[in-house]
Amino acid sequence: MNILSGGSVVIDSELHHDLAIVFDAKIRSVMSIKDAVRLDARQIPFTGTLLPGFIDIHIHGAAGADTMDATFEALDTIARAISRAGTTSFLATTMTMSEESIINSLENVRSFMKRQSAGAQCLGIHLEGPFINPKYKGAHLEKYIQPPTRRWIDPFLDIIKLITLAPEMDPDHQFIKELSDQVVLSLGHSAATYEEAVESFRSGVRHVSHCFNAMSGMHHRRPGAVGAALNQPVSLDLITDLLHVHPDLFSLVIRQKGPEKTIAITDSMRAAFLEEGTYDLGGQKVVVKENTCRLPDGTLAGSVHRMDRALTHLIRHTNCSLPELSQIMSTSAAKLLGIDHFKGHINEGYDADMVIFDDQRVTDVYVGGKKQ
Repeated sequence: MNILSGGSVVIDSELHHDLAIVFDAKIRSVMSIKDAVRLDARQIPFTGTLLPGFIDIHIHGAAGADTMDATFEALDTIARAISRAGTTSFLATTMTMSEESIINSLENVRSFMKRQSAGAQCLGIHLEGPFINPKYKGAHLEKYIQPPTRRWIDPFLDIIKLITLAPEMDPDHQFIKELSDQVVLSLGHSAATYEEAVESFRSGVRHVSHCFNAMSGMHHRRPGAVGAALNQPVSLDLITDLLHVHPDLFSLVIRQKGPEKTIAITDSMRAAFLEEGTYDLGGQKVVVKENTCRLPDGTLAGSVHRMDRALTHLIRHTNCSLPELSQIMSTSAAKLLGIDHFKGHINEGYDADMVIFDDQRVTDVYVGGKKQ
């Protein structure tokens, strides 16, 4: 048994300064420091603030590896790398490629989840594409885009936790209506009008992927997908790398949606944690320079963002408190995925996924009680 004490702790919506956390793989108790020092357990003093571990629901790769590599080693590399930046759980995210390539990746994730022993915990798959609109394909290969179908994804619904799709590619919303109770459906890479987006939300889409990016923008006479995302009771996520979205919009979004419906993501690709250079993303060449990832034609192609930097950027560019930011970094994602009864909080009975944040940086990370 271990006891963390000395710094402040974010519990739900409050910052506490006099509590200790007793944990092994799970958080066993939250008690006063005075009571904790009497316990026969390993005492671990810390400074700074203890937060729930970060949950990244949109990450393609890191440290030279990508979900689409479809190997145990690739996912293990990603999991170990991102845990250093405070990510304790993640959804391995696919690209629009051939059905065979995607299926291989899905099978690999299923196998990895059974065997994983280190790093951030893989919670399953975020299927980004191939059910997207070619007009907003971004860095996805157009030749592999297809209308939404259950034909090849049904065998993997146990591990597919989130699907990003363009709802206008499912005109009768049959796919959306059939799957909305089984998987989180998210609008993204979409040319949907405001009206089309709102109708998709009514049919079962309940999230918006990398809001502002790769979707119809907001005009005062054509509010588009962005307008619908901001005006309707759905959650959304933001790439907070200061490149994909102007940082002044962070506060606007949080004021409109609230921390409980705002989620920070990285959308990182294999170049994250590495040097500048030329890398591969979904079978395409990506040039990484000055923290920006672009295809040869200039199109943004993922990021080299990290969750620790997401937090520091939000601190710098919003007036949110640490408890509010903890929601954006962790709790809101856990709620979206339906796992907020054991992840996303520092409470008794929850997984011991915790991050110590001190002097504007992540200093220590625990995944399932194990220090990374």
